[in-house]
Amino acid sequence: MKTIRQIADEIGVSKQAVYKRYKGKLHTVCAPYAHTVQGVLYLSEQAETLIKQDFLQNDCSNGAHTERSIGAVPEQSQDAGVVAVLQATIDTLQGQLEVKDRQIEQQAQTITRLTDALAAAQQTAAAAQALHAGTIQQVLACEDGVEQQGKEPEKKRGWFRKWFRG
Repeated sequence: MKTIRQIADEIGVSKQAVYKRYKGKLHTVCAPYAHTVQGVLYLSEQAETLIKQDFLQNDCSNGAHTERSIGAVPEQSQDAGVVAVLQATIDTLQGQLEVKDRQIEQQAQTITRLTDALAAAQQTAAAAQALHAGTIQQVLACEDGVEQQGKEPEKKRGWFRKWFRG
């Protein structure tokens, strides 16, 4: 967490310039990363990076066509500010990549656990189906056995006997 003055000193601009930029076009993006403690505004790394990038973009677009004077000290500090902004951006992005890598690893572990659970559920379902099919066959076999035990086998009679002997 840095103050507006610290950020201004790193960039090489006035405190008012940084505050004006923060309160102006960058307020909506930087506001979630700002905290006020005892009247002092503190900005997190994300807000600091956004402000520095904005100043860097303006410096590049405004100063791209101007010639530099040889040995100018303010431009060396400005170059150091640009390097600091770029390094802060790299650090932020690397931190975000590490977080994403951990999230991907956690998701891969979750997928593995869910796949194992699905395989176990499928095996359980197959075993239950086999058990159910075996139970149905046993019930049908028992019913067939009861029916055949209760009935006497019919004697075959010819058509002549059926008509005349009842």
